[in-house]
Amino acid sequence: MKRIAIFASGMGTNAAKIIERFTDHPSISVALIVSNKPTAGVLNIATKNNIETLIIDRASFNDVQYCLVIFKDKRIDWIVLAGFLWKMPAFFVDAYPLRIINIHPALLPKYGGKGMYGMHVHEAVVAEKEKETGITIHYVNEHYDEGAIIFQAKCEVLPSDTAEKVAEKVHQLEHRYFPEVIERLLSV
Repeated sequence: MKRIAIFASGMGTNAAKIIERFTDHPSISVALIVSNKPTAGVLNIATKNNIETLIIDRASFNDVQYCLVIFKDKRIDWIVLAGFLWKMPAFFVDAYPLRIINIHPALLPKYGGKGMYGMHVHEAVVAEKEKETGITIHYVNEHYDEGAIIFQAKCEVLPSDTAEKVAEKVHQLEHRYFPEVIERLLSV
């Protein structure tokens, strides 16, 4: 059984889709939900699905001994970032080479980097009058949004689209493809 830890900072809609995909899966399970926000909606989703949670502060997150001991104890094989806003420390990247993946709400390398998340990305796409946007699923390295690309999916941006409309289109892509790509990666 391959065990996933999902890191999320917000409502957890992507985490919910991932959990749904792997509930009763024969070889993949969501074993832990990690959040840096004690009020994050993702924690309620974890509780409803009987998944253990870990609320982490900045000091603990950057403490190699604390984190790696917990992850070893929980037998975590893969880390999935689903709306987690902190950059992964180098020790995580070293401990989980090519086993940490992130989803980004744009077609990287465009609209990536520090501060480019959520509505910031969609507002930038609309402001630049892009004709298309989408999602990028990529491996995590020591830099924001620079790891090797695993998968991209596109959607059209109409001249009349608001940032909110673009966000809706991108969320549809995230919910459709993220669990599928995770399953494909972990089934190899």
